[in-house]
Amino acid sequence: MTVNTDSVVVGSASPDPADGGTQPSRSVSRNRLVLRRFLRKRLAVLGLVAVALLIALAYLGPLFYSWKYDQLDFEAFQSPPSPAHWFGTYQTGGDVFARTLRGLQKSLVIGLLGALLSTALAALTGAFAGYFRGATDAVVRAVTDLMLVLPGFLIIAIFSTTLRNGSWLFLIVLLAGFQWMITARVVRGMTQSLRQREFVQAARFMGVPGWKIILQHILPNMASFLIIDATVNVSSIILAEVGLSFFGFGVQPPDVSLGTLIADGADAALTNWWQFYFVAGVLVLLVLAVNLVGDGLRDALDPNSEIEGAK
Repeated sequence: MTVNTDSVVVGSASPDPADGGTQPSRSVSRNRLVLRRFLRKRLAVLGLVAVALLIALAYLGPLFYSWKYDQLDFEAFQSPPSPAHWFGTYQTGGDVFARTLRGLQKSLVIGLLGALLSTALAALTGAFAGYFRGATDAVVRAVTDLMLVLPGFLIIAIFSTTLRNGSWLFLIVLLAGFQWMITARVVRGMTQSLRQREFVQAARFMGVPGWKIILQHILPNMASFLIIDATVNVSSIILAEVGLSFFGFGVQPPDVSLGTLIADGADAALTNWWQFYFVAGVLVLLVLAVNLVGDGLRDALDPNSEIEGAK
């Protein structure tokens, strides 16, 4: 037994002069209502467009740009922006624009996969702890408290020798592993509240296994919160990766990310400015756009938020 949240009723019954009866209330699907509320947030729409353009630029740009990220121009060392090199070149002759696109690709993959993994881990651990309680709850709470006090930066730095072997996917696991704890606590509290609802109790009395109740009834009822959390985690994990890569503990050469590119151009910020500010500008634009999308989703999915004309 589940709660039907696929549609909401807008307005009330009104007389129909044609048949003298009443006209059914106008029903609008929840997805359409959320979309309409989101589109009324102009900054959120602008952020979504910016994210889409950055993704398209990162993956389609290299197909139409003449220089590759690992290609060197031995006739243009530390060259300023020009028609041949849009963002200029490094002291080795590498093209800044081509490497920026490559770094943007890697940061996007790390941010998206890390956010999905972090939110999924928080949802499952928090829901199982809140539903089963007892020993399960005690173990999850102990692990959560332990993870909150561990210095994530230092632990990732210790494992940086593994990252130097090219296992950048392991970096995603490490970043997600230190990102889920607060969300898990919130999910645990929401699960304890949902556990007392009639549709959950009815499913339990019908003999539905607890794990199936969690996956089919509890987690879908907090999908709005999890979507918002995943969106916010994208920017958080991107910034965490940039910080680690800046100090040499993240993505390792010969591969690049926005963090490694910012580290490479930091010393030239006051001289060959194009080596630093173009990459930093792309990072700021990406994080700002993702945060704007997250704010828009929060307002659109929150039934208590007030958006002019959304009702």
